[in-house]
Amino acid sequence: MVVYCDCMKITLIGTGFVGVVSAAVYASLGHQVAGLDIDQTKVDSLNSGKVPFYEPDLEELLQAQLASKNLTFTTSYEEAVSDSDLVIIAVGPPSAPEGQADLKYVFAAAESAAPYLKENAIIAIKSTVPPGTLESTEAIVSKKTKTKFMTASLPEFLREGTAVRDTLNPDRVVIGATNEVAIKTLTELHKPFEAPIIIVSPESAQMGKYTANAYLATRITFINQIADLCAKNGANIQEVIQIIGKDKRIGEHYWYPGLGYGGSCFPKDVNELAAYSRSVEEDQNLLNKITSLNEDRIPRLMELFGEKIGEWAGKQVAVLGLSFKPNTNDMREAPSTKIIPLLLRENAEVIGYDPQALTVADHFLPSSKDLHYKDTVDAAIKNVDVIMCLVEWPEIIRHTFPQVKKGKTVHFIDARNQFDPKKITELGYVYQGIGV
Repeated sequence: MVVYCDCMKITLIGTGFVGVVSAAVYASLGHQVAGLDIDQTKVDSLNSGKVPFYEPDLEELLQAQLASKNLTFTTSYEEAVSDSDLVIIAVGPPSAPEGQADLKYVFAAAESAAPYLKENAIIAIKSTVPPGTLESTEAIVSKKTKTKFMTASLPEFLREGTAVRDTLNPDRVVIGATNEVAIKTLTELHKPFEAPIIIVSPESAQMGKYTANAYLATRITFINQIADLCAKNGANIQEVIQIIGKDKRIGEHYWYPGLGYGGSCFPKDVNELAAYSRSVEEDQNLLNKITSLNEDRIPRLMELFGEKIGEWAGKQVAVLGLSFKPNTNDMREAPSTKIIPLLLRENAEVIGYDPQALTVADHFLPSSKDLHYKDTVDAAIKNVDVIMCLVEWPEIIRHTFPQVKKGKTVHFIDARNQFDPKKITELGYVYQGIGV
């Protein structure tokens, strides 16, 4: 049987965003943790204390746990799994062409770990997967081992940019399991977080993760639709948010009018949940509309901005904020990856700036003689015709923008409504926000 003790041996399969953060945090609780990945270069980097992406506080935490000997990384399934009490699958499932989750990497991880499982080990899936995945995983593992094992769903609810804090101080811990030993073991593991622990079925745990992200994406999409109406009738979206936010049923949090949602989770999870709904013949729902509204958001706004600015051709445009949100260098589905190609097609010259994403920008943006990068805000905005503030990095929203030279017209597009329109206008800029 599983031994309930202060120290467990834990394996995290997958050393992406979720895997590395989870491994470092579990190690910080005193557990012996092994991070497992087939990428030797990534493993070598992590063992040397270098995180291959930017996440505040993570590298310091990683280095501290490596020094404590509580954490190590390896490419060997045998080494990582053989003595592990808990094997957590944290690989990132891609989306298939039709939108549904492609589970091949999840199943491959389970199949590879199966021969090395110790008696009564727990396999927990932290990856975002649709209902029914745990049952399929059990069948795959059972074909590869005679060893008794348990399974659970252990969804994560991390936000890039605050992942370490979110993991150490979660709103809730969700355990999707039916085996009492697995439930007790995972409950004991997560007690130090002092958060509500919700015990549900695996299917509910998996649906809960999708539902949370789909709802948050819906809030963003909804407030963008209201912002569009405000732009038509003279209302101010920030004042509207202030009004509705005082309603206890609604709340003031998480209203982000702007260019739509992006990143590695929301677009993917909404698409996968919509695809799942279609697979069970429930396609006439809001989920299948949210994606199209979000995808149409940037082209529509850029057309409106273009009408106010005049044609983009020949304009110098400073794009401030290349990542999809502050405190990360993740550019997956970032507004910049849609706006900059559009500007280049319109024959504009683009100068990009971001505090962290410049090192990865070439992987997400086209190579062009008309696209340049600068490492300061001042260098990026020098002599431009248009400033587009896409992301609320502190380095951007706290920047002291200079007075516009007399006789020059400079348009200032505030895509996150972070600036005071009056102050920006007083500096001589032509201000344009979202729904204000």
